[in-house]
This record gives sequence, C-alpha cells and structure tokens, in this order.
Amino acid sequence: MMRREFIALLGGAAAWPVAARAQQPGKLRTIGFLGQSTRSAASEWVAAFVQRLRELGWMEGRTITIEYRWSEGREERFAEIAAELVRLKVDVILTSGTPEVLAAKQATSVIPIVFATAGDPVGNGLIASLARPGGNVTGMSLQSNDTAGKRVELLREVVPSLRRLAILANVGNPFSVLELGEAQAAARALGLEVDTLEIRRPEDIAPAFEALKGRAQAL
Repeated sequence: MMRREFIALLGGAAAWPVAARAQQPGKLRTIGFLGQSTRSAASEWVAAFVQRLRELGWMEGRTITIEYRWSEGREERFAEIAAELVRLKVDVILTSGTPEVLAAKQATSVIPIVFATAGDPVGNGLIASLARPGGNVTGMSLQSNDTAGKRVELLREVVPSLRRLAILANVGNPFSVLELGEAQAAARALGLEVDTLEIRRPEDIAPAFEALKGRAQAL
C-alpha cells in the first residue's frame, strides 16, 4: 500500500464528527494503536499518522490521547494487546495485518476497528462484504490471494520445463492459508507436482529451505 493511502486512511479514521466531540468537552478521545513491530521500526508510519491527525485538528495530548502498544513481532501478543485496549475503553482501534485485525475483532464487537491492510477481509470473516462491511470493522482490503494462481501460471511461463513446484507459506496467518489454497489449485490445474512447506515461526524458514533441496525446481 502506498504511504499516502496509509496517511489518508488513518487520518480519516480519526476524524470523528464535531457533534460527537461536543458531547463530552472534558473527555479526550482515545485511539488504541496496535502495532505489529516496534515503535522505532514503524517510526515513519507513526509520524505520518500524527501529522495527518494534526492537519485534521487533532492534537495528541490536547484533543486526543493515543495508546500505543507494540507486539515486537510476536503474534501471541496480538490478543493480549487487543484485550488491553478494550479494558482501557479506547474509542477506536487502529491496526494493520490480518492476524492483528482478527485479534481485535475477537476482543470487541463494539469498539470501531480500522485497519490499514487486511488480506481478503470477506474470506477471513472480518466483514460481510466489501461494499457493506457491517459490524465494527472497516479498512483497506488486500486482495492478492486472487493473484496467487496467476503467479503460478507466470512461473510456468518463465520456466516452461517446470514440473515440481514448492510453496512456502506461513500457515499461522489466515490470509496466507487462503493464498496457499489458490496457488495449490493453480499448480494442480497445470499438472505440477507440489511440495508444500508450512511455517509458523521465523525459525522454521531455514529448515524448510534445507528440506527443499533437490525436491523442487522453483519456489
């Protein structure tokens, strides 16, 4: 996703109606920010977010409060952070990534959740439809699973002699599982032998490549 799209999304998500602000003049609105890495790694995103809020008239510490929480790349932290933001009674939760959005949705059906990206939110059960999301979740949809099969077809064109294909997928991410299914279906339709390598943690990647040696012509 382009940086300006991210700025526009998060800025727009924080633009609550003036009437809502006037209802409780003494209370600062609170944004819960569920980050998937660390503050330093996401510094450009945070800077763009705060800048857009300022342009819309929302000043951190004066008209809004932002509760930042960072998972530091640990997926098991998503549910814990989402639950904490719900306990803090934030007014909206901002996040990005399918597992993060799923964790937030499981934590609350009331607090609005806005995501910068989520893979196939309809297929993953996050929203009812792209046109009418319904519920408390909305954001920008990443539909790259629709192109997973096309990538396999392109690979076959690039390597006409291709017979054995390996697919490496993070099965801990529901969106990756959808992409995996599309890729496997396309490979079968092309008559390719498929070796699926499932990973869940970074430590699984190196052993997967070791296991791959001599078993596939392309990945």
